[in-house]
Amino acid sequence: MLLYVVSPVYHLVYYFIASYIPRIKLECCLIDVYVCVFSGRSLIIFLLVPSLLFSEACPLGSYCPLAKLNNTTGVCEPYHYQLPPGQPNHTCGGANIWADVGSSSEIFCSAGSYCPTTVQKNSCSSGHYCRMGSTSEKRCFKLTSCKANSTSQNIHAYGIMLMVALTTVLLIIYNCSDQVITTRERRLAKSREAGARSARETARARQRWKVAKDAAKKHASGLQTHLSRTFSRKKYGKYPEQFKILNQDKSEMEVDLYPPSHSSNFSISTSLPSSAPSKGKKKEPIDLMQMMHEIEVDPDGYEGINLEVADPNPTRHMPEGEQMTTHTQIFKYAYAQLEKEKAMELENKNLTFSGVVNMAINTEIKRRPLIEISFKELTLTLKAKNKHLLRGVTGKIKPGRITAVMGPSGAGKTTFLSALAGKPIGCRMTGLILINGKNQSIHSYKKIIGFVPQDDIVHGNLTVEENLWFSAHCRLSADLPKPDKVLIVERVIESLGLQTVRDSLVGTVEKRGISGGQKKRVNVGLEMVMEPSLLILDEPTSGLDSASSQLLLKALRREALEGVNICMVVHQPSYTLFKMFDDLVLLAKGGLIVYHGPAKKVEEYFAGLGINVPERVNPPDHYIDILEGIVTPSPSSGVNYKELPIRWMLHNGYPIPPDMQRYAAGLASPVDINPAHESNLGGFGMEEQSFAGELWQDMKSHVELHRDKIRHNFLKSRDLSNRRTPGVFWQYRYFLGRVGKQRLREAKIQAIDYLILLLAGVCLGSLAKVNDQTFGAAGYTYTIIAVSLLCKIAALRSFSLDKLQYWRESASGISSLAYFLAKDTIDHFNTVIKPVLYLSMFYSFTNPRSSFTDNYVVLLCLIYCVTGIAYALAIFFEPGPAQLWSVILPVVLTLIATQANQSNTLKNIANLCYPKWALEAFVIANAERYYGVWLITRCGSLLKTGYNLHHWGLCVFILILIGMVTRFVAFFGMVTFKKK
Repeated sequence: MLLYVVSPVYHLVYYFIASYIPRIKLECCLIDVYVCVFSGRSLIIFLLVPSLLFSEACPLGSYCPLAKLNNTTGVCEPYHYQLPPGQPNHTCGGANIWADVGSSSEIFCSAGSYCPTTVQKNSCSSGHYCRMGSTSEKRCFKLTSCKANSTSQNIHAYGIMLMVALTTVLLIIYNCSDQVITTRERRLAKSREAGARSARETARARQRWKVAKDAAKKHASGLQTHLSRTFSRKKYGKYPEQFKILNQDKSEMEVDLYPPSHSSNFSISTSLPSSAPSKGKKKEPIDLMQMMHEIEVDPDGYEGINLEVADPNPTRHMPEGEQMTTHTQIFKYAYAQLEKEKAMELENKNLTFSGVVNMAINTEIKRRPLIEISFKELTLTLKAKNKHLLRGVTGKIKPGRITAVMGPSGAGKTTFLSALAGKPIGCRMTGLILINGKNQSIHSYKKIIGFVPQDDIVHGNLTVEENLWFSAHCRLSADLPKPDKVLIVERVIESLGLQTVRDSLVGTVEKRGISGGQKKRVNVGLEMVMEPSLLILDEPTSGLDSASSQLLLKALRREALEGVNICMVVHQPSYTLFKMFDDLVLLAKGGLIVYHGPAKKVEEYFAGLGINVPERVNPPDHYIDILEGIVTPSPSSGVNYKELPIRWMLHNGYPIPPDMQRYAAGLASPVDINPAHESNLGGFGMEEQSFAGELWQDMKSHVELHRDKIRHNFLKSRDLSNRRTPGVFWQYRYFLGRVGKQRLREAKIQAIDYLILLLAGVCLGSLAKVNDQTFGAAGYTYTIIAVSLLCKIAALRSFSLDKLQYWRESASGISSLAYFLAKDTIDHFNTVIKPVLYLSMFYSFTNPRSSFTDNYVVLLCLIYCVTGIAYALAIFFEPGPAQLWSVILPVVLTLIATQANQSNTLKNIANLCYPKWALEAFVIANAERYYGVWLITRCGSLLKTGYNLHHWGLCVFILILIGMVTRFVAFFGMVTFKKK
């Protein structure tokens, strides 16, 4: 028991003990402690308060008047000590013992009273309150009810008022959160409509001027003919002459050399001559007669006009010297360019010869850097099962052309695209993949490569335009002016037919948005707005109707005119859609090529094998049914579908793998055996393994798979794309804007979180009263559990709901650091607001002695700490297990931290638990307000729990440190264990 003998007689005993017994100074109590053993049995701890030794016998806040002798019992009441026997001259004095409040509550100034001195006791007046051990009365706040002899002020009214006010604000946010963004979008839409209206009026005026000019030219030509016939009397038409009409140097004559039936047979390649004529000089003529001859000889096989690009970053359309500051000016410029492009497309709609040449030599069509991918003997083998996914694939996909990849299920179409994109995780790859004829990594061109996944991975709580704009901001060149960015985004929106839904939310599973076909087009648009040179699409037409598919292909066709290399997996295209492809890669099961070449020649090739397409049957469907084994070729052809890959290899002179030689027997005389494939035969004749061997092999393959993923995530390649995208800081700003909009649209969920936190504060504040002996430790323990649980579950949403979107964006080169920092920065708003909401209720109902500021700082650091832990849980676990861990961790860690009679091992474990430091900070902040007569109570309680009065700053620092460490762990896990 901790006690302090206050009778002056015992001061000499203290000096005796101080002289001969070791002293331990307790900094947490501001009291000297002396230890003395009596009779070898009783351990008594004397506490010496130096400031009280030679002053009054009782400390401040106590009430210890002279005792009165009870003649019947001989006890000095109310202190329960007796006078020395045989000493009739002795009288009762003051209090003899000062201990904790549980042992000597009689000397404490009672609640509802205050004691200016140790022998004076006054009742608390109305409008004031007096706690136990008070030396003065404290004035109550306004609007609180404090009657006479009040022990504490009732501030429940403030709590109720705050709750009503906050609830009203949250309800307003809940119902009106979308109006903030909607109002801004409405104003932006007005600027866009004004710009579009002005551009359309200008285009109509230009069209009217052109019609008037053509009419004037026609009239002038007729007048010229009439005058020529009248005055010269020469027969018209024998020697046609050119006249200067309307200040033109030459007569403008349209030459339509080829009928419209050849319109879809042309493909413009991607570049202009490196020796382009300079300004002011006459352009060198292109050899048009040679082109005409090529088209006449082979109109279907004409591959386009080959144009080279000298500058990878050509000059943009925006006029020099024009500074566009307002939204209306920018949109006017963008829509004017779009109207020009529409007019040019209308002029060249039939793709006559002159139209092809005009588009080819038109310098206003921007050409992009070329990426040509060629692959030779490309083979992919699954490491875990030693199974071939692709075998001996050889070919080339060219810029300015659209290549379709088709085949039955399991033919390796998606694997083929993944290999081209440099994402063959868990596979062993052999063969060559060349970029522009060089053995370079495809990752070196990551900034100008677009990959459209099969699933529609789009942010559902953003509008169509916001999704496209974010991709454009982060992935377009940082030097690109804003008007040109607006032009690119507007062009993509219009070409994909998304004008009507541009301001609509994409939608999620819970909230309905745009249709599935429109969402698919947005998925493609995310890659189109970054102006790629290579665009890889995995089943972009799946789920689309015929009209939407054709709209998408027309948009991709325009991309191909700018030199984009487009490769896409397609399932069951219509015949109209099939005719829009330039090249075809047809795969059989096992990843073997059956055909690779121009799409228009596939029927000719298969007809040569004796496989003809029946009438009213779509050619690609017929070929896939044959490869699937559903349809059998006619017996007259003598072709088995298993022989088709062999026939393609023999047709092109490719080496045949050894294990396929039996199919090649009899098809042709001597065939080449590819020694590169001999090593692959080992996996097909393997002996059956034991269960333990198979288990070990599976574990080994699993570890290798994760190793490949981690190696792929940290793979760095030299950038060869010649595009300088925005840095981390600018991407951080773009992420801040996007995450801020998402949080505003999720304001209803935030409002519910805040309401639950308010109710938790009311409930815990009502149930957990502050105990003066423990300084409110019980209430603070409940607070730590409740706040940790609620804030962790809310923070899980930051990273668990958009993992797929992050994986897609990070794979395209967008900064992971900017993404993480932006998320954390926006979550700081909750970190700052939630302590205010909870404490506004909890503090009002418990009314502890510690200040609101001290409690707020501790709770702020606690929420910062648990938010970092929630980030790690959300990144390392799936949503279900992450929520379970968020519930279990606060309870288990708090039980460990508050365990009594801890061993050294348990103490070390408790020091790693954040509830221990949060609870110590709360208790210390409250204990500091207990002084005077409370010193022994404070010292005993802190000694029992092991807390130190000077460690409040250390506790706060450790909470912040845990929050920072867990954030670093979460970020490391996010960039290391990304899934593909």
